[in-house]
Amino acid sequence: MSTVTALPTSTREIRLASRPTGRPVPENFRLAESPLPELQDGQILVRNLFTSVDPYMRGRMNDVKSYSAPFALDAALDGGAVGEVIASRAEGRKVGDAVVHQLGWREYAVLDASATSVARTDLAPASAFLGALGMTGLTAYAGLLKVAEFKPGDAVFVSGAAGAVGSLVGQIAKAMGASRVIGSAGTPDKVARLLELGFDAAFNYNDGPVREQLAKAAGPAGIDVYFDNVGGEHLEAALAVLNVGGRVAMCGAIAQYNSTEPTPAPRNLMLAIGKQLTLRGFLVGSYWHLMGEFAEKAAGWLADGSLQYDETVVDGLENAPQAFMDLLEGANTGKMLVRL
Repeated sequence: MSTVTALPTSTREIRLASRPTGRPVPENFRLAESPLPELQDGQILVRNLFTSVDPYMRGRMNDVKSYSAPFALDAALDGGAVGEVIASRAEGRKVGDAVVHQLGWREYAVLDASATSVARTDLAPASAFLGALGMTGLTAYAGLLKVAEFKPGDAVFVSGAAGAVGSLVGQIAKAMGASRVIGSAGTPDKVARLLELGFDAAFNYNDGPVREQLAKAAGPAGIDVYFDNVGGEHLEAALAVLNVGGRVAMCGAIAQYNSTEPTPAPRNLMLAIGKQLTLRGFLVGSYWHLMGEFAEKAAGWLADGSLQYDETVVDGLENAPQAFMDLLEGANTGKMLVRL
């Protein structure tokens, strides 16, 4: 006799209780319960396995116009998640499928099947589709190849290199023929991990001025590409060491996300003129069309070992706010995930 498990009718979720000023604190978040709507045609019910916490979410907690809408107060946060379909009224999505979607920060989600993509768990574990094989990986790939116009033989510097995006940038650059890859990180353990991942040089930005450490690591050959996850002092250092015709992919500025005062611009920006540098900001959303191309290459790199990825996993939805706060303080190596 088969037993039918009753489907959930409500979900626990994390809501934004108040807008942070500077560093987020636990009081900015609240664990709540909310009813699940009935499934309509074309919809699926997903039990989330992992939800992603990402630096860009800090900006969405402010009530300012930006490239993605601010989070609403006293409403569930959202963001990348991967989960298992437990009920379906949609063609092309069946019970048991693993899907990636944007209704994270909650245990269950009802959503249109068209707003999901299938995670090919034959290629990698489900969690990888929030990191190395998902938006994180595409950010690294598109930023390096399309925004910074990387070509074989380039010397590449990556800041925040032990993070989810940075660690992949360095490995992709190596796989595609970089002459030298340099990374910065904030602890001795992270520096050691970068060397294990194949970076040619790595330094701890807390050990001294970034500019001096970068110049020493780059040597007389300098750098051709800077992948910027940090901004501030790191960007200033890179401008000093970039070669003529150098390119900067501006992906993030985590050094400034919790700032309550305006942060000084690089004081040596004038170098961009004489060196004929290109500084380009980018958002991964403009490069979704490359996802298929990237996934195919990444699957090959994962298979032959030229691409490895790290995950920092925190258990329990109730611990998602703390995981996010820790992420902004650099407590993660690789992708920060919350396992539900």
